[in-house]
Amino acid sequence: MISKESLDKNLKDISFPRLSGTEHEKRASEMLIDKIKDLGITPQVQPFTFSTFYSRIYPKIIFTLAFWILFVVFLNLGALFLFINLLLFLIFFILLEIPTRTPETIQFGNVLPSQNVYVRIPSHDPSPYKKSILLFAHIDSKGQRLPIRLRILSFRLWIPSYGIGLSLIIFTRYIIEDPSPIFFILCIIFLVINLIATLLIDFNTTNNESYGAIDNCSGLVTVFELLKYYIENNLNLNHYELWFVFTGAEECGTMGVRNFYKKVLDINKEESYIINFDTIGTELGYFSCHITPNADNSLYSEFKTIFEKLDMTYYFTKATFGIRSDGLYLRKQGFHGFGFGDLDAYKYVHSVEDNVDKVNIDGLYKLCKFMVESLQKIDQRG
Repeated sequence: MISKESLDKNLKDISFPRLSGTEHEKRASEMLIDKIKDLGITPQVQPFTFSTFYSRIYPKIIFTLAFWILFVVFLNLGALFLFINLLLFLIFFILLEIPTRTPETIQFGNVLPSQNVYVRIPSHDPSPYKKSILLFAHIDSKGQRLPIRLRILSFRLWIPSYGIGLSLIIFTRYIIEDPSPIFFILCIIFLVINLIATLLIDFNTTNNESYGAIDNCSGLVTVFELLKYYIENNLNLNHYELWFVFTGAEECGTMGVRNFYKKVLDINKEESYIINFDTIGTELGYFSCHITPNADNSLYSEFKTIFEKLDMTYYFTKATFGIRSDGLYLRKQGFHGFGFGDLDAYKYVHSVEDNVDKVNIDGLYKLCKFMVESLQKIDQRG
């Protein structure tokens, strides 16, 4: 049975700071393993190591170097000075870009341990051409010095200020012969805006102060409750094997799912589904690029009917089914799927305000009910 009491207890048990690669994340992972063992099964564990360089250091280096180039172009100290700086930037960029193409393989900088925990429930179909439904939630949490809205604002300021500023500077310093003072003033304004955005990005450090109830204990307990339901009722789908996957180090560059992907290379991607549960607060958002009113409309209509039957309030966004998440990474690998979260709750995540009173247990309960019926509908389609 899906249980509100179980959801509430597990949420309170595991909602504590658990930064990627720390003993706190390890403790949360071991608590989850013990809870799965209490169901009478032993989960699979995939240990791995990861570097914090890709997530925490690399972006700061790139944005800072890019600002320096903008400043050098503005200074206009001669062609040789500009050429040397551009050449050095290009060399640094190439040296950094090569390892960051596969960030899960980076083993320099601050290298930390983590692990994925997963359970696979086979289908009744003996076909070796596997069709799977994979339910994902990440274990770790993180806090940040700046509120997430200010962090988002810093990126939204940086990108247009850089493009507009660079265009204005080139036009003013290199194209027209006698520019009006207003052009210099505009160049300085956009240069300062970009500097402020760069400093905000550099200043925003990671900490272990967020309890991570919304992000992502809410998703973790939802996937665990679904696992409990299928184990306790001894249920298997007819045509799809079920995977319940709890990833580590998602908040440090989605390192867990990048390592887990190696486990599912033989899965039939075209006929499988990835379902990601990440950052579920008081409201419910349904995200998908594949099951929408315009794409796979029949399955979306069935989902909508189940939502209405359960009296669930939700909003649909035609977006990736994970925003810098496990779901987004797997979408880039060719998987189809959908996901759940709460965009309105983003104002609390990665902060001390991300605690259990921001999570709607009734909503998680209804979401579990929705998933049981939806998985049955998908399975009936074969």
